[in-house]
Amino acid sequence: MNLADKFTLLRIILAPVFAVVYLLPVLLPQCAGYAAWTVAPLWIIAVIAEFTDMFDGMAARRLNQTSDFGKLFDPFADTIMQITAFLCFVIAGIFPVLLFLVVLYREFGILLIRNFMLQRGITMGARISGKVKTVTYIIAAAIALLYTSLRRLDVFEFLQPILGIAAVAVFAISVLFSVLSFIDYALVCRAAVKTGK
Repeated sequence: MNLADKFTLLRIILAPVFAVVYLLPVLLPQCAGYAAWTVAPLWIIAVIAEFTDMFDGMAARRLNQTSDFGKLFDPFADTIMQITAFLCFVIAGIFPVLLFLVVLYREFGILLIRNFMLQRGITMGARISGKVKTVTYIIAAAIALLYTSLRRLDVFEFLQPILGIAAVAVFAISVLFSVLSFIDYALVCRAAVKTGK
């Protein structure tokens, strides 16, 4: 396992860790009074996850460490981290469950398309629509995490409602981009099947 693969694997491991730290005060009332301690670990996990996402791609390209593991698990690591964070925000009552379901179905659909293409010997790389979607995912998650942080630290109460609304609004925009991205990938897949490439 090369360096790029290790970054990818670390991101997969961080996803359930994020969920446990985030959900302890939500699901266990006895931990609610100690929610403030979760703020720093959550931000550390989120930042490490984003940096490993950037570093695994850089390592693969600059060190020529492209591998079958990376091609398969890098998009999976991205998806598992994003879905985990979004699910936490849904359980906490920040994100609407219906919007989350659209994201969930889209991500499973993309994984299905990628596997379908791989079976035909075609590696579907990241497209601009997917990158735009990812940026909106990151912004929505960051706002939701900031909203969570202020609530758990019990500070800047006047900002909390604004951040709550902003988080949902950006999440809704990210859902729109995710649907458009899925259509883009589906069209590329269709064209590849028709041409046999």
